[in-house]
Amino acid sequence: MEDHQETETPSDAPEETPSGEHSVEAAEAEVALDPLAQARAERDRLRDKLLRAAADHDNFRKRTLREMRDKVQRAREDTLREILPVIDNLERAVTTSGDAKDVKTVVDGVRMVLKLFDDVGERMGLTRIATAGERFDPNVHDALQQLETDDVEPGTIVAELVPGYRVGERLLRPAMVVVAREPSGEPASDAPDQRDD
Repeated sequence: MEDHQETETPSDAPEETPSGEHSVEAAEAEVALDPLAQARAERDRLRDKLLRAAADHDNFRKRTLREMRDKVQRAREDTLREILPVIDNLERAVTTSGDAKDVKTVVDGVRMVLKLFDDVGERMGLTRIATAGERFDPNVHDALQQLETDDVEPGTIVAELVPGYRVGERLLRPAMVVVAREPSGEPASDAPDQRDD
């Protein structure tokens, strides 16, 4: 009788895996079988994702704040750069006014500086609020006084004390004005006579 020995063929032999791969496969197999391990793995994955998202958000917030500060600083610098010629001309006016023989020359120089300021303001969107002769508008005017008069309709602005300005459609400062009102009809100068009886 022939002895048949079963020999293992290379295809039937168990494959040996490196120890690292075996442990990963074993861990994956364990996770696949154990719901608790699956939940922990998912928790760790979500925690890692959340931490990355929080770090990205924090970096975005810091970058946005830095960009906003830079824009504000550039806007200030641009504004001051526009105003510097006005300041230069005012300094020249002060310097030359000490030697001036004619007051009219000094006044004309100051008017030129004011015109330069108006030009700079116009380029920046600055407009002066209309006052004298206009109807009082509490949205853009601030009434500091009232004047009794028959010359104009009540509620009409008769004088501007401090000019008001807008930048575009936005109110920068209200105009401070004097507004007309109806005369009261009673003489306000004398008090009624008091007689002793």
